[in-house]
Amino acid sequence: MADAKICGLSTAESVTAAVEAGARFIGFVFYPPSPRAVTTAQAAALAVEVPPGIGKVGLLVDPTDEDIDAVTATVPLDFIQVHKVSDRDRLGVIRARAGLPLIVAQAVETTDDVDAGLAFVGVADMLLFDAKPAQDATLPGGNGVAFDWRLLANRRIPVPWMLAGGLTPDNVAQGVRLTGTRIVDVSSGVESAPGVKDADAIRAFVTAAR
Repeated sequence: MADAKICGLSTAESVTAAVEAGARFIGFVFYPPSPRAVTTAQAAALAVEVPPGIGKVGLLVDPTDEDIDAVTATVPLDFIQVHKVSDRDRLGVIRARAGLPLIVAQAVETTDDVDAGLAFVGVADMLLFDAKPAQDATLPGGNGVAFDWRLLANRRIPVPWMLAGGLTPDNVAQGVRLTGTRIVDVSSGVESAPGVKDADAIRAFVTAAR
């Protein structure tokens, strides 16, 4: 049984679908190349509709201090999720500047990648293990690609963590069984087109995760 995070929400309808389905976390993407990207103004308007108790996550990719300030000054978030930052000192600066719990994303292809993610324990409040993107990929996540989930089986991970990468309503239960994760994260796996969330798929995903 796992809680679900639905990431890349960009419309009131998709936020409502995630909330009504029982998602534990929702995510807003602040990365313009993504088809799921929202502006801070859009995210702020969506965030105020989220009931208490559902974690609002802001996703940033290798953010500058100005990026962090722009998001946190405008959007009432509960977590910051960071991709493509591997320097612990920089992660500590991001966490302190945001004043929010930090989710650090780690791209995984091999056991060494899992170990690299575990090196963030102490600066990350939560880890997110995602599939390593292809060499020509333009996005760090949301590519619909899975990794070998058995790499996480029986690993001792001393902070809360999420499983991501290629999850769908059809395979999420298997991902939970193989890894023992308590939180699963999905974006492209509940879409009818890039950036377009499907309410039925969201409901099916949350149900299957549980």
